[in-house]
Amino acid sequence: MANGHFSNGEEQQFYYPDNYEKYPGFFKGIAVILQERGFTGLTGRGGKLLECKGFNCKPGATDCCCRQILYCQPDFQQVESLLETLCKSRGFQILFLPKFHCKLNPIEQCWGYAKWKYCMYPPSTKEADLELNLICALDEVPLDSICR
Repeated sequence: MANGHFSNGEEQQFYYPDNYEKYPGFFKGIAVILQERGFTGLTGRGGKLLECKGFNCKPGATDCCCRQILYCQPDFQQVESLLETLCKSRGFQILFLPKFHCKLNPIEQCWGYAKWKYCMYPPSTKEADLELNLICALDEVPLDSICR
């Protein structure tokens, strides 16, 4: 998980430093992260729950439990996933599609066609050959089938 940022822009570490006496390198946890952000009275007697039962917070709630308070922090809502960061660093764009049956997802049709074509290439034990076969199989996916 990438580090967060305080409201003043300063970076907030989510893991204890490696030289920390009690929990070196461990995740700090929601309660500690919120305390560092200035939230008080969240834990202990009369405090908030760590999370609502079954992760079912009331619709529109922003402070029903510690998890929801942290989730509603601006830097948590806008953080990129590690997948997004890695792909952007390599010049790729990610398109997140809504969840639906795999047969309706166009990428599944493209992969299916590419796998079918890949199986037609001669077997090899050389990684360079396998990579070339994969690239050729992907290039053979017809554009009109992608658009359909």
